[in-house]
Amino acid sequence: MLKIRKTFKYRLYPNRKQRESLLATLEVCRELYNDALQERRGAWKLCRKSITFAMQSAQLPACKQADAAMRGVYSQVLQDVLHRVDKTYQAFFRRGHGFPRFKGKGWFDSFTYPQTGFRVAGSQVSLSKIGNVKIKLHRRLAGEVKTLTLKHENGRWYACFSCLVDVEPLPANDSVVGIDVGLEFFAVTSDGEIVDNPRWFRTAQKKLRVAQRHASRCTQRSGGWRKACKFVGQLHRHVFNQRNDFQHKLSRELVNHHGFIAVEDLNGKGLAGGRLAKSVWDAAWSSFIAKLSYKAESADRRLVKVNARGTSQQCPCGAPVPKKLGDRWHQCAACGLQTTRGGLQTTRDHASAEPKRLR
Repeated sequence: MLKIRKTFKYRLYPNRKQRESLLATLEVCRELYNDALQERRGAWKLCRKSITFAMQSAQLPACKQADAAMRGVYSQVLQDVLHRVDKTYQAFFRRGHGFPRFKGKGWFDSFTYPQTGFRVAGSQVSLSKIGNVKIKLHRRLAGEVKTLTLKHENGRWYACFSCLVDVEPLPANDSVVGIDVGLEFFAVTSDGEIVDNPRWFRTAQKKLRVAQRHASRCTQRSGGWRKACKFVGQLHRHVFNQRNDFQHKLSRELVNHHGFIAVEDLNGKGLAGGRLAKSVWDAAWSSFIAKLSYKAESADRRLVKVNARGTSQQCPCGAPVPKKLGDRWHQCAACGLQTTRGGLQTTRDHASAEPKRLR
């Protein structure tokens, strides 16, 4: 049976003492991360010597003996911090840019139990060195739990369980659909169905503008400033949750109804570098395609990414119909097809009829 990785995220409700323990653990992990990064940078700068994960891991017992705060953190959590430093270096050498940076206060927001040290029992999760923390299990935890990551987001704590779960294929479906994403409409399918662009960030922009102006007037690092920044973070989190919920529901609907899905292979970062950057980031096509991809894999559906170059410059009948970026309507002189720019795969019947909307 094919297995895939799936993450289950739950809200935690720690008491005051447990919140202090969680924040203290987070601070110890941040300091260890910075110290490990400084050791690697210093060794290379002074001696042209590379420090490996194994070398730093061997120093942990001595460090715990010398530091009382480190003794209050589970050993596997500290090991994972060193793994994180090693992964950032490997990613830097692989990409060729993005050198690892030190984490300032507030910029290190999670730590991980990679193997053991945690256990879910009823409505609580037992965490080594922290205690039994109340957890809201709003859905069943499935599969084999591999790791647990505790994340601090805008004053709230979340437990993210990474599990190996069996693929649950849906019944065979021969339906084929092509999806064209855009800004005027979020998506247009080859069946002639149109998904309106909700523009969540644009909708919340007025409230965000007021909240950010208030935060800018406060004295930095004061109590009022921290409260104002927290409110701004809550607004951004609300926009993220709205977008996330919309994309999850839409991707699930498409996967349930189609066996073969074709999408454009878009360069999101490249498209977000121009005058339409805010709208492109608000649409978050890459996030939507990622959700569509893993849902298709878990349902045994097939998803194909096609080259997006020139897809709107040719009619389905094969005749070239060149357009500028501002031309949003397709009209073919050869076959007479008229449709939106994103709906070029629709048939003449779809074009003449009133378009359907999924949402």
